Amino acid sequence: MTQMLTSLDGTPASRLAFGTMQFGGRADAAASRAMFDACIEAGITHFDTAHVYTDGASERLLGQFVQDRRESLIIATKAAYTGGAGRANILASAETSRQRMQLDTLDVLYLHRFDPDTPLTESFAALADLQQQGHIRQVGLSNFAAWQVVKAAHIAADFGLEIAVIQPMYNLVKRQAEVEILPMAHDLDILVAPYSPLGGGLLTGKYAKGGTGRLSEDDRYAARYGQERMHGAAAGLAALARDLGTPPATLAVAWAAAHPTKPTPIISARSLAQLEPSLAALTYLMTPQTYAAISALSPTPPPATDRLEEQA
Repeated sequence: MTQMLTSLDGTPASRLAFGTMQFGGRADAAASRAMFDACIEAGITHFDTAHVYTDGASERLLGQFVQDRRESLIIATKAAYTGGAGRANILASAETSRQRMQLDTLDVLYLHRFDPDTPLTESFAALADLQQQGHIRQVGLSNFAAWQVVKAAHIAADFGLEIAVIQPMYNLVKRQAEVEILPMAHDLDILVAPYSPLGGGLLTGKYAKGGTGRLSEDDRYAARYGQERMHGAAAGLAALARDLGTPPATLAVAWAAAHPTKPTPIISARSLAQLEPSLAALTYLMTPQTYAAISALSPTPPPATDRLEEQA
């Protein structure tokens, strides 16, 4: 059975997590507070940030908001997106994050991405020291391939550590995680907290209506979600949403959460109004028929063995 994250007082992680990437950036302090409060009211207990988000403003704001209920929340952050996953960088990043958020202990510290230039033994020795000092409770991996997670899990065990949670990208138009990452994590009892369940906003339907956002403002996101088939799937989701009387964002998040391996999607937004349809996925009843209809809008990636045969 996939392990469950819990807070310091034993409160279990919610079925959705909230990502604070926009705190202190596109969302000012007031908007950030409004979204945090809405998440608490909806029952969200799992909050995600990172050392590099909005130059530290994300961590500082989140730290301010959680103080009066710290024991019942799960606070995750990430280290080593820049500067490599060496010991000094991990230790410095973790300490900076603790100070910014005014927290004695980080519930989860992720390696933000795989570092091919640093031995994983060095990274996990540092993480083990942080855990022994009580500075972190759990270890996570973000943006790691399946083989990298398996390798990391093997090395982590040598230091008495487990990989508690991983963060891949996963949404209706980016389904590669279904091929190896989700089955691998399920087999190893690792929780999956996928990010971008809305596909950078594509699956909200706003771009078809002339709206703006990351896909229109950020070249990286525009390239990531620029394929015609992706926009076709988004249009199909919007049509289905109209038939069901449900916002497309609600369907997109609920679909990602309904995968048989029970991932915990990370939702995010720039404002409370933008967040509300995603929060509604917490209580949306996804029927097998609706799940199948949504899944049919976008092709499932072929297994890795099929791709190798195609290349032969």
